[in-house]
Amino acid sequence: MTKKSLHILFLILCFAVAAVAQVNLKAPIPTDPNVKIGQLKNGLTYYIRKNEKPAKKVELRLAINAGSILENDNQQGLAHFLEHMAFNGTKNFKKNELVSYLQSIGVNFGADLNAYTSFDETVYILPIPTEKEGLLDKGLLVLSDWASAIDLDQEEVSKERGVVLEELRLGRGADQRMRDRYFPLLFKDSQYAKRLPIGEKEIISNFDRKALVDFYEDWYRPDLMAVIAVGDLDVNVMEKKIQAAFSGIKAKREIKKRPTFSVPDHKETLIAIETDKEASFTSARLLFKKPDESVETLADLRKQIVKSFFNGMLNARLDELRQSPNPPFVFGGAGFSSLVRTKDAYSMFGGTDPAGIKATLAALLEENKRVKEFGFTEGEFIRQKERYSTSLENSYKERDKTESRNFANEYIYHFLSDNPIPGIEFSYKFAQEIVPKITLEEVNALAKNTTSEENRVIIVTGAEKEAGVYPTKAEITDLLKKSETAKVKPYVEEISKEPLVDKLATTAKIKEEKVDKQFGITYWTLSNGVKVALKPTDFQADQILLRSFSPGGTSLVSDDKAFSADYVSRVVGQSGLKNLSKVQLEKMLAGKTANASVSLTDNYEYITGNSTPKDFETLMQLVYLNFTNVNFDKAVFDSFINKEKRFVPSLMANPQIYFSDRVNKIMTQNHPRVFGIPSAEDLNKIDFEQVKAIYKERFGNASDFTFILVGNFEVEKIKPEILKYLGSLPGKNGKENWKDLGIRPPAGGLKKVINRGVDQKSQVQITFTGLTKFDRQEHRFMSFLGELLTIKLVEILREEKSGVYGVGASGGIQDIPYERYNFNISFPSGPENVDSLIEAALAEVEKIKNGQIDEKDLNKVKESRVIKLKEDFKRNQYWVTEITRSLLRKNKIDSYEEIEARLKAVSKEDIQKVAVKFLKKGEHIQIVLLPETKSGK
Repeated sequence: MTKKSLHILFLILCFAVAAVAQVNLKAPIPTDPNVKIGQLKNGLTYYIRKNEKPAKKVELRLAINAGSILENDNQQGLAHFLEHMAFNGTKNFKKNELVSYLQSIGVNFGADLNAYTSFDETVYILPIPTEKEGLLDKGLLVLSDWASAIDLDQEEVSKERGVVLEELRLGRGADQRMRDRYFPLLFKDSQYAKRLPIGEKEIISNFDRKALVDFYEDWYRPDLMAVIAVGDLDVNVMEKKIQAAFSGIKAKREIKKRPTFSVPDHKETLIAIETDKEASFTSARLLFKKPDESVETLADLRKQIVKSFFNGMLNARLDELRQSPNPPFVFGGAGFSSLVRTKDAYSMFGGTDPAGIKATLAALLEENKRVKEFGFTEGEFIRQKERYSTSLENSYKERDKTESRNFANEYIYHFLSDNPIPGIEFSYKFAQEIVPKITLEEVNALAKNTTSEENRVIIVTGAEKEAGVYPTKAEITDLLKKSETAKVKPYVEEISKEPLVDKLATTAKIKEEKVDKQFGITYWTLSNGVKVALKPTDFQADQILLRSFSPGGTSLVSDDKAFSADYVSRVVGQSGLKNLSKVQLEKMLAGKTANASVSLTDNYEYITGNSTPKDFETLMQLVYLNFTNVNFDKAVFDSFINKEKRFVPSLMANPQIYFSDRVNKIMTQNHPRVFGIPSAEDLNKIDFEQVKAIYKERFGNASDFTFILVGNFEVEKIKPEILKYLGSLPGKNGKENWKDLGIRPPAGGLKKVINRGVDQKSQVQITFTGLTKFDRQEHRFMSFLGELLTIKLVEILREEKSGVYGVGASGGIQDIPYERYNFNISFPSGPENVDSLIEAALAEVEKIKNGQIDEKDLNKVKESRVIKLKEDFKRNQYWVTEITRSLLRKNKIDSYEEIEARLKAVSKEDIQKVAVKFLKKGEHIQIVLLPETKSGK
């Protein structure tokens, strides 16, 4: 380096230090200049931002600073009920006209159009396509109606009771029952313990309409509202539109102060041990309540970064402990977070089996004490800085590719909770200046204030067991005392400094090249037989996606090794690469954005991954090692199996999981090659040597693998890495294909009832299936049929009969491993309504078969599909999927214009034809989950 270069470097370093020194940490956190924030005279706040991803679309939000915490005793559940009523009629959209209108412009109910209610807020979500004139104005009219002109028609209120009660019923189960018992302790002496958003069944069933009107008129008022508009818009024009649409809204009643509710402190440790016979998970959680901290100044923002470092390093340690040979818990985590709006918490949790609760609590307390006494190491600190900087750099590079909904969500919580929104440009520059000056001592100092005897809550939940399995409250108290004086050793780690991949001896050549100029895809066949498809895009600035596939899968594994084959990808996922453990590998990759993972299905083996352009070579190295050098370790395997034994069998206690498992068995006629939720005995069948052998057999020959790469790269620039690593994969002549294992569904006309669960709730699955020749056009029509029927079932089963909260239908035609059609209808409901709702659902099927299809409903599906297609065409994942499909089926890739034309050409007759052909009356398979005992018994 020359003297001149050294001088320039010195000046740069001096400037960087000076920049850091000039940061005034007492200064307020700036607001992103890319968002325009204003307030109307009536108090309503608005946020507007121009953002062109996706194009021709605006994300609208109405955020209301009012939720269930503001309910009176006779209103419990009505904040959430009111949210439902917003979709059932307003001043300008009578009854079900609102949902129908929004569907007609391509906005799907549930998937796009949605809302939620929590303790402290209610938020309405409305994405609006803007290609057609006037749609945005109509969208603002919808928001304005929600804000001030919901009908609350008595008839609609009565009908909606059933829908909300079904949602309440749907949420019932072991977790809810245990939560209802420990929430009064977690939020001791606080209103939060008494105001769960879903409310009380008795009140929802019987409330007087006036109570709902009272809540609406008290709390839906402009000074508690924000309108958010982010998307492909003109900011000044949108501001005028918002002013025109919302300035006339006034509070309907005398304004009363919006109260806040605290969570009182307590000296004693509060302990809850709650069990339920249907609980499928067992866990222990320690919470230490903290005062909520406002984030207003740059010093506060700096502190948040320090906290994030602490959380990241502690969770990395817990993850390492989870992967140890005899882990105290199956999964776990810890860190500082918000508990509710007025209270923060430091919490630790671990998932285990009932007999492992004491060991889990002891391990969490020990790890926390280790950090308190010895702190984190310099190596951990450096890795965390690298991870943080890499994540922030990725966000910065993607700043012009961020989707509008992400900005909309940020602005919601700026309004509701004063979360800062400095913008990625400022955050990136601030971190560059601040992060180098954050010290390990600062992070370690946080550990001193994590735990205390005051404001401590311990919650244990899990499956019912005989006495003595769970620790008593006294035993937990004793454990807490012992942990305070227990001896702990400093954390010690091993870091590998060797290269991830040693020097490779050979590099392949491109044997054949083809270029699809229409779609910009380059196809290579390498000299070792590996095939590669590359599509450069500019959809994301910092993303490259990879998928590779090869035919064969577990279908080529003999029956006696099939259970081991079913677990191959999970075992590999727990293993490291080369001579590195998974933990060592993760440490080596800290600061890099690259990953690759394997999966093995009945018919194919896959390796999928992703990276940034900067870390593309690391991605290629990981792919190479996943083929050539997985670090199979018997101790790691044994640890994995032991964790599965502690965790998986208890899943069957959950009625819904049990039902899914039984449906899977029924629909495959208990085929011996179909494995559901395993028992401890089943897990003993997984053989370590078999897993290794199957993996090497399925991934030992890369010559019949095809690799698809889509993202921000130049073909010529990444060619050397592809030739070096993919070209060095082992390849030998000979192609394989999957084998049809003969797994088939039962004949139609089958009806089964499965009795499980204590809650009065049911689940219905109706399936039409059978053999047919694969036809792309019929597959498309079947898919249309599913979406069309879903619209009708929501109208009839939910809106008209108030019998379900959600319902869906879907269908299609598959050709692997054999040609068949499949069409499903599913919904949860009350047991008393099962028969009538099944009858109503099948009646809608018959109407479609008879040609009773409303053109408006068909157009709703078309409009939604076209909008989704426009957005998908600008997404990397879409192209990975499309290229994969074209290579598997040897079909050409279709242009946007071709697909759009086909979508628009679908007719009522097309839908009717496939419905008549495939949905034959009386030939469906009907499986119903019913509770073990009827209500009242």
